[in-house]
Amino acid sequence: MDGLGPRIKQLRLQAGMSKAALARRVGVSDVTISYWESGTIKQIGHERLVALTSALNCSIKQLLDDDVLNAMAVDSQMSNRAVLSLHSHLAAPWEQQTAEPDAMSTLQLLTQDCHLVTPAENESFDFLFEGDLAAVLPCDKFQQDGLYLLEREGILQIQYLEHLASGRMRVSGEQLHGVTVESVRHPPFRIVGYIRARWSRQ
Repeated sequence: MDGLGPRIKQLRLQAGMSKAALARRVGVSDVTISYWESGTIKQIGHERLVALTSALNCSIKQLLDDDVLNAMAVDSQMSNRAVLSLHSHLAAPWEQQTAEPDAMSTLQLLTQDCHLVTPAENESFDFLFEGDLAAVLPCDKFQQDGLYLLEREGILQIQYLEHLASGRMRVSGEQLHGVTVESVRHPPFRIVGYIRARWSRQ
């Protein structure tokens, strides 16, 4: 696809929707849909992109491709980036890449120095589900309370890490992992990245 506009039009037609029907579901006018599809409006805020994925019943990765990630920019300086697929049983996707430094351009504001990731097809993580998008800042140490991408026994997980007054940290998840208290210096996992921002499909 040459851009986000043709992708929106293709997905809309595949869904058998008129511009007016899509506009109602997204909460914009049908003229705005026309402008998006024609490329007159090239940049769409992340809230509208999430609404589009819901209306078109597609993942954020289906909606976006390597050439149109700049459509997610809140401002006009967001650069083109690939959305990386996150697999629980594989290394973090940026650790698999051998990209040139100039290919690693950064996003503005929340996504600066981050990689954009979405769960791979049929993959689901605590706090990040299929179709969601996250900005992950690579790091190897606990820096502040928040969501982190961890590798535990060769499996990637997303967990909430919280600093305790005792100098230890509380580790919690949404689904299977419960709550544990671990040493900050010698945790039973490897920290791979800090999740700086998330966008939910719903």
